[in-house]
Amino acid sequence: MRSEKEMFELILNVAEKDSRVRAVYLNGSRTNPNAPKDVYQDYDIVYVVEELETFTVDNNWIDVFGDRLMLQMPEAMRFPTGKGHFNWMMLFTDGNRLDLTLIPIQKLELIGNDSLSIALMDKDGILPPFPVASDVDYVIKPPSELFYLSCCNNFWWCLQNVAKGIARNELPYAMHMYHNVVRKELHDMMAWYIGITTDFTVSSGKMGKYFKRFLPTEVYEQYLLTYSDSDYNNLWNAIFTACDIFSVLAIQVADYSGYLYHKQDEENMRIYLNNVKNDVY
Repeated sequence: MRSEKEMFELILNVAEKDSRVRAVYLNGSRTNPNAPKDVYQDYDIVYVVEELETFTVDNNWIDVFGDRLMLQMPEAMRFPTGKGHFNWMMLFTDGNRLDLTLIPIQKLELIGNDSLSIALMDKDGILPPFPVASDVDYVIKPPSELFYLSCCNNFWWCLQNVAKGIARNELPYAMHMYHNVVRKELHDMMAWYIGITTDFTVSSGKMGKYFKRFLPTEVYEQYLLTYSDSDYNNLWNAIFTACDIFSVLAIQVADYSGYLYHKQDEENMRIYLNNVKNDVY
């Protein structure tokens, strides 16, 4: 695997030799002093360029970065953002990954002011003065009362959809509703719990990837049990475990925030879930 030094030298040499590239900056986990360092970190690079269309008309120019295992171009796929930038996400045979974004010089507003940004090259002085890189933009924020109550309501409400999916033997629906809807609310509550135990000074990471770092061991181990295989009995066990975790954490977040936790919603939905599980209806 090419070293970090070799990768940065390559990225900057390509930019230096190409007069169309006017600035280069780095963002993502490699700029984050609080992110664990390992060989799997992407190189999230942005080139600010002139004549963007000359880069996108022929992708062969990216071969200079190395032999690829696979390539993805989000802006050339079915759900482009249409903001005016272009991305090449490259996984190389040596295991490195480079996510290269090109921003046209005519749209400097796309640079934004993300707190995880470091200027690497600026031929014309066009980059904004980035502050010292930190994850301050990604630190867990205290929930407003509306966000808190909405999270609780949606967690308990959508569990009835999961239960109905199981009762109807519609496993894809039940799993999708559980993992994509209910678990999202659980993740928000877990993040807020981490927030109240750290004075809202840390980030739980993209998709909760740092949960293990910040949750008490017993909570994290219980959280692992909220995952299930396709066996319905195991899925029910996972669901009730998720209910137990959510309830405990939601009450603590409410107490910290001065909000009201609607315990009756929980009790009513637990009755419904048990009735469906036991085929009472």
